[in-house]
Amino acid sequence: MAGPGDNTRAKPKTGNDLDALKRSIGVCVRAISGDNELEVSFAKDRPALAGNLARLPELPKKPTATDIGVTRGIGDSMALKRARHDFRLHARLAPEGKQARAIFDAVEQARVEAIGSRAMQGVGDNISHMLEDRYSRAQLADVRDRADAPLEDAIAMVVRERLTGRPIPNSGRQVVDLWRDWIEEKAGANIDGLEGKLNDQQAFARVIREMLVSMEMAEELGDDEETEDNEDQDDNQPQGEEQSEEGGEDDSGAQDTEAEQSDASEDDEAAGETEAAEADADDVSDDDDNDAETPGEAKRPDNPFSNLNKEVDYKVYTNAFDETVGAEELCDEDELDRLRAFLDKQLANLSGVVGRLANRLQRRLMAQQNRSWDFDLEEGYLDPARLSRVILDPMQPLSFKQERDTKFRDTVVSLVLDNSGSMRGRPITVAATCADILARTLERCGVSVEILGFTTRAWKGGQSREKWLKDGKQPAPGRLNDLRHIIYKSADAPYRRSRRNLGLMMREGLLKENIDGEALLWAHNRLIGRPEQRKILMMISDGAPVDDSTLSVNPGNYLERHLRAVIELIENRSPVELLAIGIGHDVTRYYRRAVTIVDAEELAGAMTEQLAALFAEETPRDRNRLGLRRAG
Repeated sequence: MAGPGDNTRAKPKTGNDLDALKRSIGVCVRAISGDNELEVSFAKDRPALAGNLARLPELPKKPTATDIGVTRGIGDSMALKRARHDFRLHARLAPEGKQARAIFDAVEQARVEAIGSRAMQGVGDNISHMLEDRYSRAQLADVRDRADAPLEDAIAMVVRERLTGRPIPNSGRQVVDLWRDWIEEKAGANIDGLEGKLNDQQAFARVIREMLVSMEMAEELGDDEETEDNEDQDDNQPQGEEQSEEGGEDDSGAQDTEAEQSDASEDDEAAGETEAAEADADDVSDDDDNDAETPGEAKRPDNPFSNLNKEVDYKVYTNAFDETVGAEELCDEDELDRLRAFLDKQLANLSGVVGRLANRLQRRLMAQQNRSWDFDLEEGYLDPARLSRVILDPMQPLSFKQERDTKFRDTVVSLVLDNSGSMRGRPITVAATCADILARTLERCGVSVEILGFTTRAWKGGQSREKWLKDGKQPAPGRLNDLRHIIYKSADAPYRRSRRNLGLMMREGLLKENIDGEALLWAHNRLIGRPEQRKILMMISDGAPVDDSTLSVNPGNYLERHLRAVIELIENRSPVELLAIGIGHDVTRYYRRAVTIVDAEELAGAMTEQLAALFAEETPRDRNRLGLRRAG
């Protein structure tokens, strides 16, 4: 039968017709989702499904049949995800590794879209238009090398073809041709078993996990902590109500990602730190052998890995080609000005957000500064409350007052931005926006801010890999790429002098691989050398560490295992307080204190509360001690 997505109606020719079409699309989305409370809007921003809000791309004033089909396809895809996808179940069964997670997400999306395509011809046509547009924007038709062809897209297209009988989109056929033989050889039998599990998400997910094992990604699966009690509980939960989900396509052809909520109770699980553990943390900061390279840079230990757990066998093949560089050294002034102007355009519609966030956060911080005054002084500010004495008796001297020094502790915040290739497009713009907003806000509150970025100097290993090849390909060489750590703003530099540097993140070709563990250690060691009493480290990232050169010659979870060890070191043994911000991806599985955002507009609410909690007068470690005393 012809579903709600049927494309047979004529194109709208007037504004009223266009509004009628939007209303019609909204009705269809709500009907397919089965949620009459779902609000459907149209905007030029990235399409997204979050809570009870579905944002679709704005239609042009004179839309073509293709424009309408693509917009309907995005709406149908969101509606099907809302109706047929259980976010909690998906999050529990999802693999930990980045590549495996991408495949898991893509195949699950193909499942929900296949359900609608099989039931309604019009929906299937609309989704075909959407996929054709997605892969065309991603320029997949121009890919000639398997290394550049996204495996997750290839598998998703093969699964969709098998489940619906519809042909591969023309713009994605080249990618499928590059991978099809390998996919059929490794996972053909698993894909054959998906059709019988189409309407059972849990059974379908189990087959996907088996498929990942067949494709030699078992190490990326992580622990399956599911229990029968949890299964029964989730079966009783309505699907599509637990989490917010980002859907649709942006101009870079990015895949749908989940914005899963973090459990607030995880913040309390930091309890139990002892005074001995703090003594261990002091060992981290006692290394004064190396001088700071720039004002505000920490003194680094000779061996930054000496504090890691003994069982972590992380090593670096060579650090001869690593670099720590200021943003201004990577780009000439004219280009930096041009890139900053581009970033300013993205910030233009956020000026109100900046003001509201700054004012709210400033009020929260200022309330913690126990201000008091000394009165009846011979100098200082004139005290108007005591002028009446002079009027009654002109011989009385004027009274002055002075403010006492506040007890608010000096604080430094380090923002560490993931500059990897997966952040390209909207994510890196959001990250730069976050840094800009937070730097201005915290500086207004008298808090020192440092902004750092991390990536690699090259794809596929760079000079480190070349050296490894010349040296005879030592087995299990460890990290095998050239690090590039970027200083956008040092803690002692004012925002006005460094604001231009943030535009560098918009530069094409800067974003490459990401090795998060070493970046966290680098930023942590810089903070340890700072004189401020409070030290807060914020990681802004989009998921797990990935470096193809390193992972190709080491275990598949090599970098992720190191990242977890570094996080454990900082969270449990260091005086530095760690917070993570996930851009479109859930990072709560790594960090104890974490939030996930989709757009910078969410900062005004979520980040204000997170920062205010961190800036509380009692640190988490203080609260832990108090809790231990009360318990005893």
